[in-house]
Amino acid sequence: MRNVFVFVCFALLFGCLDVTAQEFDQWFQDKTLRLDYAFSGDRHNQYISVNEIRCFDNWYGRRVNMDSLLLLGNGQLCMRDSKSGRVLYRYSFSTLFQEWQTTEEASQIQKSFENVFLVPFPKYPVDITVTLTDTHNSINGKLTHHVDPQDILIRPVSVDNSIKWNYLEKSGDSKDKIDVVFVAEGYLDSEMDVFEQDCKASIGALKSHEPFRTFSDRFNFIAVMVPSQQQGVSIPHDNVWRNTVLNSNFDTFYSNRYLTTLHLKKLHDVLSGLPYEHIIILVNTDNYGGGGIYNSFLMSAAHNDKNQPVVVHEFGHSFAGLADEYYYDDEFEDFFPSDTEPWEPNITTLVDFKSKWADMLNSGTKIPTEPSGRDLYTQVGVYEGGGYQSKGVYRPVQECRMKVNEAPVFCPVCQRAIKRMIDYVTIQ
Repeated sequence: MRNVFVFVCFALLFGCLDVTAQEFDQWFQDKTLRLDYAFSGDRHNQYISVNEIRCFDNWYGRRVNMDSLLLLGNGQLCMRDSKSGRVLYRYSFSTLFQEWQTTEEASQIQKSFENVFLVPFPKYPVDITVTLTDTHNSINGKLTHHVDPQDILIRPVSVDNSIKWNYLEKSGDSKDKIDVVFVAEGYLDSEMDVFEQDCKASIGALKSHEPFRTFSDRFNFIAVMVPSQQQGVSIPHDNVWRNTVLNSNFDTFYSNRYLTTLHLKKLHDVLSGLPYEHIIILVNTDNYGGGGIYNSFLMSAAHNDKNQPVVVHEFGHSFAGLADEYYYDDEFEDFFPSDTEPWEPNITTLVDFKSKWADMLNSGTKIPTEPSGRDLYTQVGVYEGGGYQSKGVYRPVQECRMKVNEAPVFCPVCQRAIKRMIDYVTIQ
């Protein structure tokens, strides 16, 4: 019941219990409003500040289900018409800042993180509310600010016409398709042929997995060939520092293989004026690593022999909001509290299992389900261990693409979650 209460609270907060989907042309111009924020604080405090508001021509995001959320995420953005209070657009996300808040460092110091969100450009004045939620799905940070589309200080984004880009695969108009861009990181200008081949290999890896194979015609794939001054990537634990276009690095939060960038404003500057919704950053290195943040970006080492499974795994995070299903036998992190149902669709604490994959269980399946050593990828059950915790968190199958690199497929539960996301952003 607690999670029903949480949902109703969010629905009341955003005024969306009885709001139907909006016609895009009624409320929006065919432009993008770029919202640059600073999220800052420490383990117990979080602050949201507007950094800058910018704009560019054309809107490449979803034009369906504008006022609804499929997943709660770790944060939400809601745009309301200022005059009527009507919800016009909603968006959910996760951030590196919120992940950092769970680290030991966050108990010792305050830090600030860049965040960039793209929303359709309104025709009339709007109020935008950004909320951050904790591991109990409770709001612990909130900012509401007014945006007048006539504001003379909304700065048009400068488009860098020197950056080369091209469609690798184009299934149709951006208004109807999901636009995925590949961004080069650590590639020299002379290496763009290599980058393009790396992109094609990653696309092939995604399309070899269901449901991306079946619904590949709903995606456009674009290569953005932005060169770096130096080749490779920064590896702090080896005292290697490189001057690259996004200044990405391994050792995020002091984890050797965690590869990310903190420079999201630069990332979106690079992409200004291009058709994009989801971002895959390929890094010119053979060191193993990567990272994926829901509705933000994914990054993967392009020349490690596990690059392709890593890209697929991390796209599960960044596109579909899937959780990691692996866990540690000797480390019980309280990332998913026992009294709260996670919002991620492929793990459960059993607080509200009916909202997850209970309908996919065969009659007589025991909860929890004992591992059998058979049907590792297909037999749906409730197996203990997931979300980094060996106790109290449960996953759908014994082995899945979201658990180990060696798994050849997404499990049935993850496949359904991905399919739902594809439908959510493309079908009315």
